[in-house]
Amino acid sequence: MIWMKSFIMERERFDGADVAHLLLHRGREIDWEHLLARFGADWRVLLSHLILFGYIYPTERDRVPVEIISSLTSRLRAENVPPERLCRGPLLSRAQYLADLGAGGFRDARLDPRVGLTQSEIDAWTAAIDESVKPHAVERQD
Repeated sequence: MIWMKSFIMERERFDGADVAHLLLHRGREIDWEHLLARFGADWRVLLSHLILFGYIYPTERDRVPVEIISSLTSRLRAENVPPERLCRGPLLSRAQYLADLGAGGFRDARLDPRVGLTQSEIDAWTAAIDESVKPHAVERQD
């Protein structure tokens, strides 16, 4: 449930509070190694929620093992920059990063083989976005 809710970061719906509450009430029972493995290459998403958890509940930070934070921050320090411009934003919000793709100069991470979406599936998903939540095109500031 933590993995699933961690990726819901839309303008009109953000499940970060649910993640924080799960960590608050079940953090000591979580199979952390399994959770790390579940996030896999998307470990930064988990780290972001763990950092927010420590901000939201500063007196409850011990519910997340310090070794997990240490491991993830070590990954962060050792991480290399991808060789091409990549936007993973659409993995978090189907609408808010559209301006960055195509003419925005970023490759859509949803097309990565590990994600498993085809261009036609992405097109259908994008076409279904309610016009009221679609962002306006933003000029690039290069």
